[in-house]
Amino acid sequence: MTFPHSNAGFAVPLPAENQECFLHGLNILFKQVGGVPKRIRIDNLTPAVKKKRTKNEEAQLTDEFVQFQNYYGFDVQVCNPRSGHEKGNVENKVGYIRYNFFTSAPIMDSYEGLTDQLFHKLEADRNRIHYAKNVRIEDLWQEERDYLLALPEKPYPVFKEHLVKVNKYNEVKVDQTLVHVPKGGNYSQLQMILTWDQLKIVSPNGEILLDDYRPYMKKRKALPWLSIIKTWIHKPRVVEYSRYNKYLPGRIKEFLLVDNLIIRRKRLEGLASLLVSHDMKKINEEFYELIAQDKLPSDNNPYEVDWSKYDSLAPREEAVN
Repeated sequence: MTFPHSNAGFAVPLPAENQECFLHGLNILFKQVGGVPKRIRIDNLTPAVKKKRTKNEEAQLTDEFVQFQNYYGFDVQVCNPRSGHEKGNVENKVGYIRYNFFTSAPIMDSYEGLTDQLFHKLEADRNRIHYAKNVRIEDLWQEERDYLLALPEKPYPVFKEHLVKVNKYNEVKVDQTLVHVPKGGNYSQLQMILTWDQLKIVSPNGEILLDDYRPYMKKRKALPWLSIIKTWIHKPRVVEYSRYNKYLPGRIKEFLLVDNLIIRRKRLEGLASLLVSHDMKKINEEFYELIAQDKLPSDNNPYEVDWSKYDSLAPREEAVN
């Protein structure tokens, strides 16, 4: 966000170009600025504009952006299509930040931390002289701040809700990525709540089945192995095709991928019982000890039949030469 009178700039790094990130970013910018501009000029970004301006009609804003706009009370001016010069000030500021603060890849622990770094860099940058007015940018900015609208007591709550269904593997698609939902197959419909960085899956009776980061946040997380294994028990054939197959520890993977599906189901059941009190890493490390203690089924006979008993029921005659 830039203010052309003073040339003061503010920036928030975000992981995606969806509506939740866009509105969340505006919330942070308003807080950094200390108020709300009376009018904001935007380009035709999808999270805000659902229909571009034509010769006969004005641009149409998305319902969610209109609600956000009404909450803060600012006016919106949408640029004409393919008219980057109409927002040249902010385009120049993007380049300025990139060339001055991102000459090398920044070290970041989180988006919030990088946002804080950028805020302080841009705050210090306002001490330079304006390129045309021969006055400090900070002094011009203090004059410009007097024209801002006051912030509400609380920021606008940014989230999106969808009704979703899991596939036959208890998965839903979020941000073009399949995400496993424990016990998701028990319900015909689930409610998915998305914020800029997190997702929540809730059952019809209000039980939170999944509370996690969105896939594009690339946060490392523990897989819900017990839920996954229970799904495989009902469909043992899918183990070799499941996208979770590649995350199985080596010994466990080899143990499960036996060709006979009856043996495979039996081994999955044994693994599920162990996962109640062990994690997958420990089971893999103590694999041979658990086999020796009969805590993991190692019988290769799928029918568990003692064929010697059947042989005793059919008397054999001695061969005569």
